Amino acid sequence: MRPSLNALLCLPAICLPMAAQDASPVETESLVKEAIAFAKANGKEAAFKEITRAGGRFHKHGGELYVFVYDMDGKVLAHGQGASKVGVNQAKAKDPDGVEFVQERIRLAKTKGKGWHDYKYVNPKDGKKEPKTSYIEVWEGAIFGAGIYKK
Repeated sequence: MRPSLNALLCLPAICLPMAAQDASPVETESLVKEAIAFAKANGKEAAFKEITRAGGRFHKHGGELYVFVYDMDGKVLAHGQGASKVGVNQAKAKDPDGVEFVQERIRLAKTKGKGWHDYKYVNPKDGKKEPKTSYIEVWEGAIFGAGIYKK
């Protein structure tokens, strides 16, 4: 049975929007869990290196979705935006509205061990400060997270 011409012509209309879709909350949470599983299987050092590696397995949607890892004091252990962030204490970092989003992340990690929190951040795709929500989960004293921009 051969596909009809109409079916073939519709294929780009179906596939292109799927390829261009923004990251979803489910994908974001799954990426964090995948990073933790990678760390469990390969060790923290290997995971932190892979998380920080540009274009690595923990970078999705053209760099808009990436994993980050903090210690419980706000120091960056790994970051999908690059090695320049690693080792920097972000405990007092504020978003454009003055929200200490890393402190919120630490509070959430210490009280619930995982969950979502909202703040604003610069979107690497367009350089604009946009509303963002991040999912975090604690594993062996490290806060693994990833965030998506709210549309």
